[in-house]
Amino acid sequence: MAVAETRAGWLTEESVEALSSSLHESPPLAEARRKALRAFRELPMEPNPLYRNYGYFAGVDLTGLDPVGSAQMLPAPAHSEEGVHVVHDAHGTRVHVGARLQEAGVRAVSGPALWSGSDGAERGFRPSEEAPLDRLTALAEASLNRGFHLEVPARCPVPVRLQEFAVLSRPHEALSVRRNIRVGDGSHLLGSEEVYSTPGGGSGSQQFFGSDTDLEIGADARVALLSVHAPGERVVSSYRRRAVSGAGARLAWVWTGFGGYRTRIRNRSFLAGNGSDVSDLQTFFGVGEQAYDSAVDLVHQGTDTHGQSISRGVFRDQSRGMMRGLVRIEKEARKTLSFLSEHSMLLSRGTRSDAIPVLEILCRDVKATHSSSVAPVDPERVFYLESRGIAADDAVRMIAEGFLSHVLERSPIGGLRELAYPFLAARWEGRSIEWRAGAFPTLPAMELTGTEGEPDWRFDAKLR
Repeated sequence: MAVAETRAGWLTEESVEALSSSLHESPPLAEARRKALRAFRELPMEPNPLYRNYGYFAGVDLTGLDPVGSAQMLPAPAHSEEGVHVVHDAHGTRVHVGARLQEAGVRAVSGPALWSGSDGAERGFRPSEEAPLDRLTALAEASLNRGFHLEVPARCPVPVRLQEFAVLSRPHEALSVRRNIRVGDGSHLLGSEEVYSTPGGGSGSQQFFGSDTDLEIGADARVALLSVHAPGERVVSSYRRRAVSGAGARLAWVWTGFGGYRTRIRNRSFLAGNGSDVSDLQTFFGVGEQAYDSAVDLVHQGTDTHGQSISRGVFRDQSRGMMRGLVRIEKEARKTLSFLSEHSMLLSRGTRSDAIPVLEILCRDVKATHSSSVAPVDPERVFYLESRGIAADDAVRMIAEGFLSHVLERSPIGGLRELAYPFLAARWEGRSIEWRAGAFPTLPAMELTGTEGEPDWRFDAKLR
C-alpha cells in the first residue's frame, strides 16, 4: 500500500467534514481544518532529513481514527470553587470556574461559542498562525475537537489554579485539545494538564491525543503549567506549546512523561519583554517500547532576559528518547542569560537516546552555555550504595529517581518531586496508571512558589 493511501486511512475527508459540521465551527476554522488535512497527507513524520533515520515513530498505525464519535460522560473528581476545572473526554469538554474567580473577572469559554466565535472573536478559536511542520501536528489540527479559552484579567486579586484532565476511553479515539490562555499584567496562574486512559478503553487499538497550547503572558505575570502525561500504552501523542512573555514576566513549562506509546513535543517560547524569564523543564521515564521526541526552542528577543531548558530522561527495556534544544538570541537581545541542558540515563542494552543542543547567537553581549550526555548508570554509584547494604536493583532505582528529581526540584511548583513520585513509582513497578471511577490518579493540591520579590538572577550572575 502506498504511503499516501496509508495516511488517508488514518483520517478521511468524510470524518473531518463530519467533525466540522458537528461543531458548527466558523468558516475560517473549517477551512483551516481542511488545510491541515491536506498538510497531513503531504508532510513527513519528521521534516528534518537529518533525523529521519532515527525511527522513533516506527510502528505508528492510526488506521480508522475517529475524531467524531461520542460516549457517555466519564466520572471525574469534584470541582473546587477556588479554581478552574476542565475535563475533556469522549462526551465533550466541560468547564467550571469557581465563584470567587468569576467575581475577580476570570473568564473561560467552551462549547458552541468557542467554535463559532459568537462570544467575540477574541474568545473564539482562530486558525493557528503557524503552519504544521510535521504529520502529527497536522493531524492534531485536522482532528481538533476539544478546547477552551481562558482569560485572567490584569492584577487579578487571587491566584488562579487551573486543573485540566483529558481521558481517552474509546477504541480508535482521537482526542485533540486546544487551549488559548491569556494572563494579564501582574497576575498569577498555576495550571496542570493530566492525560489518562480508562482500563481497556482502547481495546488494543492505537489512539491519538493532541495537545495545543497558545499562551500570552502580560508584564510581571507569574505562570507555571505542568503536564502529567500518563495515558495507555497504545496512545500516540503530539504536543505543541507556544508562549509569548511580556516585560518582567516569569514562565515555567514543566512536562513529565510516564505513559503512552509514541510522544512528540514541540515547545517554542518567545522572551519578548525586557527582563522576562522562561524555564522549560522536562522529564521522561521510558519503559517497554515507549518513545519520546522533544524539541524546545527558546527565542530571546528582549533585553536582560533569562532562559533555561533542562531535559532529563531515564530509559529501560526497548524505550527511546530524542532531545533537541535550540537557544536563539536575536541581535537586539543584549544581556541575555541562557542555559540548555539535555541528559539521558540508559538502564538497558536495548535502549537508545540522542541529545542535540544548538545555540544561535546573533548578539555579543550575552552569556549562553549548553551541556549534554547519554550514558548508562554509573557503576561506581551503584557499588557505593551496595556497600551500604542496598540491593543492586534498589540502588539503580534510587540513582534514577535522583537523576530526574534534579529537574523537578527546579520548578516553581512547591514539592513537585513528591507530587510526581506516585506516578514514577507505578511505572517503575509495572503498575498501571488508569482513570477509574472513585480512584482517580490525580495530582493533589499544589502551590506556585517564588511569586514574591525580585527575580533571583541577573546578567552578571553565574549561569545556573
